[in-house]
Amino acid sequence: MPFARAGAGFTADLESLVAWLATKMDTTAVTRLVRVSWITVGTICERVSAAELDPRRLDGLFEIGLDEVSWRKHHRYLSLVSDHRRGKFVWGAEGRDAGTADAFFDELGPERAAQLAAVSMDMSAGYEKSVRAAGHAPQALICFDPFHLVSWANQAVDSVFQRVDRRSSELTGRDWRTARYALRAGAERLGDRHHQLLAAIERDRHELFQAWELKEEFRALFQSVEPDDAASYLRDWIERCVASGLAAMTSLARKIDRNFDGIVNTVRLGLSNSRLEGINAKIRLIMQRFGGRQCYHDHEPQGEAGRDSDA
Repeated sequence: MPFARAGAGFTADLESLVAWLATKMDTTAVTRLVRVSWITVGTICERVSAAELDPRRLDGLFEIGLDEVSWRKHHRYLSLVSDHRRGKFVWGAEGRDAGTADAFFDELGPERAAQLAAVSMDMSAGYEKSVRAAGHAPQALICFDPFHLVSWANQAVDSVFQRVDRRSSELTGRDWRTARYALRAGAERLGDRHHQLLAAIERDRHELFQAWELKEEFRALFQSVEPDDAASYLRDWIERCVASGLAAMTSLARKIDRNFDGIVNTVRLGLSNSRLEGINAKIRLIMQRFGGRQCYHDHEPQGEAGRDSDA
């Protein structure tokens, strides 16, 4: 019918309204306002997306970001692909491994993949394997997201913290709890009390203070180091970590060294997935609104028929 999409039991205008509302409010509110069941909201969104998705969204991609978002307490994941230049989300699918990224490149096609200049990604998924090992975009520069890299550094500081003998220190238990925040937070966010505790740690537990200093020097790589100096700065930092004699920092240095080129590319190109967090936050919000229904939907055998008798 000219006023409805294929296979739909509703007019195209009503379906477009429901799909728009689904991005603005939770499912229950949509069902009460439009008087359709929550399962119908999902099928309408699928139909509208399939019909209205811009077929040109994968054209003109040069710098992309591969990221993941989770729902249902990190048991389920979506891989998201965003265009850095346009600041838009262009592709997504369930999963977070190399196979999921392969599906994106299959849809992108070799001709458009050959235009990619850089790909930013996090460190937890098999995205690099898809880009490199599968040969989808061997010419593209890999850029690793600084957020995940700095989290590695914080984990290393935590490891040193756990091994420090705090019983014979001048600091009390409450002081150590505050100091732990100071050790993890960025130096620019610390107050006078935090700096006092760090000074006490420098006097009393120098190895922990040294780990914190190395972490802050690593953060500076992404904040104040000139792009042309990134490689030499990072190489010097790796050598200082090894020279510290701290097992956790040495282990961190080895991990950073294995990903050296991708980290330097991040600084030189200024690409990170944090630039796309605004987009990802909206997607996470929509997923949270529908997440509670998803569990029921997975086990729901009935279709749309019979659910909307009062619509």
